[in-house]
Amino acid sequence: MNLFAYPTYQAFADIMLPMRHGASLVNHSLDAWAAFGETSHGRSIRAACELLTLAGLTPVRPPFEIDSVICEGKSVPVVEEVAAHTPFCSLLHFRKETQPSAPQPRVLVIAPMSGHFATLLRGTVRTMLAEHDVYITDWHNPRDVPLSQGRFGFDEFVQHVIDFTETIGPGAHLLAVCQPTVAALAAVALMAADDHPAQPASMTLMAGPLDTRINPTRVNELAKSKPIEWFEQNLISAVPFGFAGAHRRVYPGFVQLTAFMAMNLNRHLDSFETMHYERAKGDPAKADTIHTFYEEYFATMDLTADFYLETVDTVFQRHALPLHALEVRGRLVEPSKIRRTALLTVEGEKDDICAVGQTLAAQDMCDKLRPYLKTHHVQTGVGHYGVFNGHRWERHIYPRVRAVIYDNEPRAVLVSSRARTIQPVPAAAAAEVTPAAPAATAVVDVDGDAATSVGSNGSSATSSAGSTAAIKPQAPRAPRRRPPATQ
Repeated sequence: MNLFAYPTYQAFADIMLPMRHGASLVNHSLDAWAAFGETSHGRSIRAACELLTLAGLTPVRPPFEIDSVICEGKSVPVVEEVAAHTPFCSLLHFRKETQPSAPQPRVLVIAPMSGHFATLLRGTVRTMLAEHDVYITDWHNPRDVPLSQGRFGFDEFVQHVIDFTETIGPGAHLLAVCQPTVAALAAVALMAADDHPAQPASMTLMAGPLDTRINPTRVNELAKSKPIEWFEQNLISAVPFGFAGAHRRVYPGFVQLTAFMAMNLNRHLDSFETMHYERAKGDPAKADTIHTFYEEYFATMDLTADFYLETVDTVFQRHALPLHALEVRGRLVEPSKIRRTALLTVEGEKDDICAVGQTLAAQDMCDKLRPYLKTHHVQTGVGHYGVFNGHRWERHIYPRVRAVIYDNEPRAVLVSSRARTIQPVPAAAAAEVTPAAPAATAVVDVDGDAATSVGSNGSSATSSAGSTAAIKPQAPRAPRRRPPATQ
């Protein structure tokens, strides 16, 4: 364990804090002195001070700032409330104060514990809120969790997913982004093996490292370049004095952020240069966009050492899940037990963290799931972040996610008001009736977009986006209506 990394970083951060506050004070002064602040020299000073204020990390979760949402054509207030709480996580519910005309599907968004707070999925939540009842895992910063609260590892992560799904209730839907796709699949597999009554109706896995042997990225190669002992000795540190979680062994958030930025250092430097240039020339729109992104990007949290090391070992080095060797609390995780939960996997064409094929691997792991319950989508032109944020998420990916959720939403069988009671035919009249060929009953879901449905044997077929079709030995149901696609 690196005993000096965290204390050294914290000391440097404490030294920089007065400088950052001073730069912020200068910017406030320029706001008050508009006559100078709007000159070329004033704008240059403002641009330099803005870079200095960003030169630090925020260990506290930023607010979601989702106060309202457009639902059924009108603005509806949204209230954040905690539906369940543990020392390491809160189940946050975005409750609409005005309930929609019809119940909306309940969706648990499983945020990654990868160095950033759940607010990284702010855009994901905002998009889904219009047509779904959304919950999210709001992970706590381990530096604020006392040692007396015990450990938090991969097994505890999976158990949180199971417990929160049970809290929301039967018929809910899961959506996991990036790292927690492995834990989500494990949780659903264990619930299926137990025939748990709260098994989710659908599971959406987005840009996750389910099988990193496929098209390994630079991140995957780095995770395998050293033995697990090296990671423990060099990357694990202890929370210093002055915090509630003092002495807790963690993988510090600043180390994770440094690694991510080093992968695309030139791109980040270009962004800072662009922000300075746009601010100095008096065109703040683009500078504000970049500043907003990095305010969120630099809000970092630590990871417990147990969770980080177990994830590196089982997911990236031993590939335990695709090799059918993953165990959670002594139980073997068997995705083939999943038979009722519909599966949607989503990947980004240009994803340099979880490459194309790594998330698709879940389709083969769930080999006992019927093909019509499986859907896969690759979004062209997006990287890792674009899978769950941005205009392509809103216009192309989200409609497919919504379609899978609504197609598999448990609901009562609808009975048409025009249906008439079938009267028994007298025996004498029945002899005179010529039997007709049985009529075929079809239930059709119509979508404007096409997606690829991948079967358990690896074959693929083109179907409507996220919709399913099957011949079922049951009474016909009225066609389900889906809300219009988000523009």
